Formats: sequence, C-alpha cells, structure tokens
Amino acid sequence: MSLYKKIVNKEEKISVIGLGYVGLPLAVAFAKKVSVIGFDINCNKIQFYKLGIDPTNEVGNEALKQTTVEFTSDENKLKEAKFHIIAVPTPINLDKTPNLAPVESASSIVGRNLTKGSIVVYESTVYPGVTEDICIPILEKESCLKCGKDFKVGYSPERINPGDKIHRLENIKKIVSAIDEESLNEISKIYELVIEAGVHKVSSIKVAEAAKVAENSQRDINIAFMNELAMVFDRMEIDTLEVIEAMNTKWNALKFYPGLVGGHCIGIDPYYFIYKAEKLGYHSQIILSGRKINDGMAEFVADVIIKKLVHANKIVRQAKVVIFGITFKENCPDIRNSKVVDIIKRLNEYGIEPMVVDPLADKIETKKEYRIELSEIDDIKNADCLVFAVAHNEFKAMSLDKIDKLFGEFNNNEKVLIDIKSIFNKREIEKRGYIYWRL
Repeated sequence: MSLYKKIVNKEEKISVIGLGYVGLPLAVAFAKKVSVIGFDINCNKIQFYKLGIDPTNEVGNEALKQTTVEFTSDENKLKEAKFHIIAVPTPINLDKTPNLAPVESASSIVGRNLTKGSIVVYESTVYPGVTEDICIPILEKESCLKCGKDFKVGYSPERINPGDKIHRLENIKKIVSAIDEESLNEISKIYELVIEAGVHKVSSIKVAEAAKVAENSQRDINIAFMNELAMVFDRMEIDTLEVIEAMNTKWNALKFYPGLVGGHCIGIDPYYFIYKAEKLGYHSQIILSGRKINDGMAEFVADVIIKKLVHANKIVRQAKVVIFGITFKENCPDIRNSKVVDIIKRLNEYGIEPMVVDPLADKIETKKEYRIELSEIDDIKNADCLVFAVAHNEFKAMSLDKIDKLFGEFNNNEKVLIDIKSIFNKREIEKRGYIYWRL
C-alpha cells in the first residue's frame, strides 16, 4: 500500500514543522482530511494554538478550536509521522546573505526522528541547490538512513500570501518536485488532498527552488521600477498615482504600485538568488539594483516627511509625528522585516521620536523585536504630522473629521498628512488645506 493511501486511511500521519504564517494554515487544512502533528520549537506558540488563539490571523481562533491538529513542541512525536513538511522561515543575515540556520535546524530535528519509508518535503524558500546539497546530507547524517533508498525528499515552495483572504492555500496552484518520479507522484497526490487548484509538477528540485525565488524577484523588480518612477515624478511635481491610473487603462499594463517592500518573501528572497549567482561568478545587475531601490524607499519617505514639516513651519526636532501601521503589509499582524521601522530610524536621526499605532501588531512582539512601544489611537493628541504607512482596513475607514481631531489646534495649512499607500481622496484632503503628500 502506498504512503498516500496509508495517510488517507489514517494509518500514517503527516507532520508540519514550523507553525507560522505558512505552516499553521497547512496543518489545519490537512487535519480536515488526515491525521496531523503540528510541531514548533516555540512552546509559547504551541500553548496559544492549544488554547485556540491564532496570533497570525491566518486561520482564525474558531478554526483552531475545532482543528484536530496535535500541536506539540516535543520532537519525539515526529517519529509517529511518515510524511514531513518543513515550513520554517529562511531570513537573511545583516550582510544580506542567506541565513539557513532555521532550515538546517529543522532538518536536524526531522533527521533525528526519521523512520524508513518516510517522505520529507521542504516548503522554505531557498536558493537552488539547498535542498539537495545542504538539507539531504543533514537528514542522512542525523537519521543514519540513505536518501533515495530509505526515505525520499521533495520540494514544494510555499505560496501563501499573508493577510490575503482571496488567494488562499486551497486556491493557489502548488509547485511540486521530488528526487524521483515515484515520490513526485506520491507527494502530488498528498498535496491534492487540500490544494483545490491542483499541482504543477516540475522536473527537478532545483527548478522548483528557482521558480520560487524567481517569482518573488520578478515582483520586487516591478515594484522597484514603480518606486523609481515615484521618486522622479516627485521631483517633477507629478502625482504618481494619477500617472499609474492613466497607464493602467491599457490592456497589458502590469498594475504594480510603488511602496515599501518588506516582509519575509519579496524583501528577502531576491538576496538568495543574488547570493547563489555571485557564488557562480555572476554579479546580478537588475535584481540587485531593484533591491537597492526598494531598500532605500524608507529613507526617501522619511526625508519627504522632514521636508513637509519644514514647509509647515514646524521645528523638526519638536514635531509630533504619528505613524499608522508597523506591519509589513495591510491587514496582517506580521512585523517581520517591516520597512516602516526604517522610516522610524531615519526620523530618529533628525531627533524625532514618532508615536506608532497599529491595532493588528502584537505590542509585546513589537517591543521585543524593535524596541518600539505601540500606542492607541485614543492616545493621539496635538499631532503635527500623521503618516499612514500601512493600509489596514481600520485606517481606511477613518473619516477626515476623525483625522482632523488628531492634529493640534492650528491652521490646516500647518497640518501634514503623509499617505504612503494612497488611502485617502487627494482632492478632499487638499480642499481642507492640509499639506498632503502621497507616494
């Protein structure tokens, strides 16, 4: 009997290693069909999940309370599973080189608990070659088993878009690869239990690894192009959004917009590609240039804030600036690699200590990660400048009357509103006489 059939018959289990924004939805989805062990080294996270609390907001508290996933931080429980999915983060170091420590550690944990006949699938984003050249040797060393003979390995890059309620795990086509045809078919059938959109099989693990870094690098480059346009149009005193709206009337417009590019995917994955390319003697030109542009946008925005404060006759060091949003994207509590933090650091250089408001971000996590104390909207009074950095629905729903009450009691032409995500109606704000700027 195949492993697929044993899993469907609940004679064998699936394990998901790494229960973050990717692993948690995957574990919960599989648990609707088969027996699942959800493993994470973070004991506090496991306790939250057992209590039915979902800090990621990807699954929701109700779904967590109802799920049959067996949450654990005991790695010995992994011995009960035969199909392991590794979905740990792959960040970068301070020098922008890949930090493979989480995926290497996860490989060691799985290796120590690997049994004959198992399949291990990696979902973590890596550069081409990592799965076969780094991860498989760790699995073999820790398990004393031989890949291809005693166990099989596959790679299926995660494509979940945190905070996106339309493009979900189930309706995003899954790229699947493996070390041989037999395991490729087995892995595909298992994923098809939860992926309604189906799978796309590729010929090798390296192709699948490359596809992931390529698709995110492509987005990064396109956003970098729009960011460069935005910086030039700002000098020309041309409204970038109006240009984009005009451009998008053509059928083949790509509909990208300027913005801060952070998070754990688009802001990181291109560096994995660049790193591998340079190891092979090729110095990236387009991808690296795009990264430099996007990494510099926070500084550009911060400098605009300073200019607008000067235009409003404010004493910069004494200006009260409030930033709305610190997560890396809208309607998502994920603060990893947030470029809003870079805006704050740049403002600090001018002597400004801005207040930060974000109803979705976790206060404890934000303070631990960035040493930033989050405030409540009700705490805001006498602001000189409001900076809307993230387009949370809560912010988009704010009326101009409510916004006006957050400013100090001075003339409207001394009130600065920075709208990085173009949340508000430009004409309505300018009618009020605010100093308004949008990216």
